[in-house]
Amino acid sequence: MEPNVRFWITERQSFVQRFLQWMELLDPTNLVLSIEKIEKSRQLLLTNQDASRHDVEDQRIQEAWKRSLSTVHPDSSKLIPVPFRPAAFLPFTAPMVFLSLLSVKNLKSMILPQVSFYTYTTAFNIINGNASYNRQPYESILLGTGVIASSTFFGLLPRFLQLRFSLNNILTRKALPVVFLTQVSAVNVIASRSFEPSRGIEVMDKEGNVIGYSRKAGTKAVKDTATSRAVLFGTSAFIPEVFSYFFKRTQFFQQYPWSLWTLKLSCTILVMGLMVPVSFSIFPQTGRIQCSMLEKEIQSATQEPELFYNRGV
Repeated sequence: MEPNVRFWITERQSFVQRFLQWMELLDPTNLVLSIEKIEKSRQLLLTNQDASRHDVEDQRIQEAWKRSLSTVHPDSSKLIPVPFRPAAFLPFTAPMVFLSLLSVKNLKSMILPQVSFYTYTTAFNIINGNASYNRQPYESILLGTGVIASSTFFGLLPRFLQLRFSLNNILTRKALPVVFLTQVSAVNVIASRSFEPSRGIEVMDKEGNVIGYSRKAGTKAVKDTATSRAVLFGTSAFIPEVFSYFFKRTQFFQQYPWSLWTLKLSCTILVMGLMVPVSFSIFPQTGRIQCSMLEKEIQSATQEPELFYNRGV
């Protein structure tokens, strides 16, 4: 069995345990691991089938799990490209979220931040989604291009409405971009991983044996991930706007108006620094689904009461 799959199936963790686990996996040092170190860690885990994450007596086992879980895709057993590893998500997206929520006087200055943000998140969703179904490279490219274009359009829409109709009300000027960012980020996950509900993803028993492909499991995996993204970006966009609203009423802002940018950027990074591991921990990495909820052909192929599937990140 793929070591990463074995880990997520056997380690029945609570939300707090998953949060602490992701705090380790999001360590920036995981971005600079050499291929040689990763391969050695993988070999150690493959030769120690009974190795547990809680095997505190062997520091090498703990380090091997950290390296494997943070760099290797559980479905394909291939290395995740460095810019799209979970540890790279915060450094890439936090500045983009900050720039995409700035107040602007013309629409052109918002195009690059929006295109950059949705290009990265779309690629991240496709690369870190479930990869157990058959797909051709050109299908992912065409799908990703369409998702980036549509997400950018809807991401720019609230700014266009504000400039076109001179919406100066505080509610529409501040709340509308946050609402659109939250909704478009969730829909971006659903669209970029739309092959999973349509083609089905692998479901397996507790031993890792593949029972079949389920569209219902694919739908649940995408829905859970979309929910976690909405929580992540909704919270990360809302809290800095609230802080900025009250900060503008302080004497300090009257004396140093440029400090608003520094406060808003710092607040965005701090909130996202907390919310990234929180959102990744809301649902287990390997989801569980009752066999009775799956397709009839899968129910007839096993006696197991529940099956497992990779939710993706």
